[in-house]
Amino acid sequence: MDLSFNIFRVLHIAAGFAALFLLWIPIITKKGGKLHNQSGWVYVWAMALVSFSAFYMGIYRIFFDANPAPERISFSWFLIFIALLSAASSYYGIRVLRHKKRTERHRHPLDLFVSLLLLCSGAGISLYGLINGLALITYFPLIGIFVALTQLMYWFRPPVRKMHWLFEHFSGMFTCCISTVTAFLVFGAPRLLDIESQNMLLWFLPTILFVPLIIGFSVHYSRRYNPSKKSLKG
Repeated sequence: MDLSFNIFRVLHIAAGFAALFLLWIPIITKKGGKLHNQSGWVYVWAMALVSFSAFYMGIYRIFFDANPAPERISFSWFLIFIALLSAASSYYGIRVLRHKKRTERHRHPLDLFVSLLLLCSGAGISLYGLINGLALITYFPLIGIFVALTQLMYWFRPPVRKMHWLFEHFSGMFTCCISTVTAFLVFGAPRLLDIESQNMLLWFLPTILFVPLIIGFSVHYSRRYNPSKKSLKG
């Protein structure tokens, strides 16, 4: 096997485990605090390395592997999609902070391109799974399509609520966390724990666990920064 592939695999595993442990620190620490910010940036850079290495390994398996098995190719396409979902989500989570003072529609070409790339990749991988009769690869990328559409809606619309960027930051970073844990459960856990990676619940478990956190944070900060008229009267 190519030496560069082995190097990227080692980097991928190391950065993946680092991200898996680091992701909890920004969640439980004070938002905007020093520890939150520092651990968040380390997590983002770890995920950048995870995404880049995953993309490289996926491309290598599909186009440069001498005798790739069909199952390996299908998982390589999924690996590429997970890499794009992770990268696009963390990128979005950071960019909304960079443009938190905007009052008009956002049309930065790179920001729109990243969301559109996620949208197209989600649709493409889902179609690939449908054509090849792979239920898991057909349905999981629908998450990416939904995420990309919500990102584009946010960019294309002028902000309408206070601290709008905070909610989008939560959404982007939690989605990246979903990618982190999903990748571990699909690729890492089966090898470490000798369990079946084709289980539908295994693939969607991180989404099931993290979506309530996204909703919980959104509700909490909505009440704090955008209280309803009824609550104000009370």
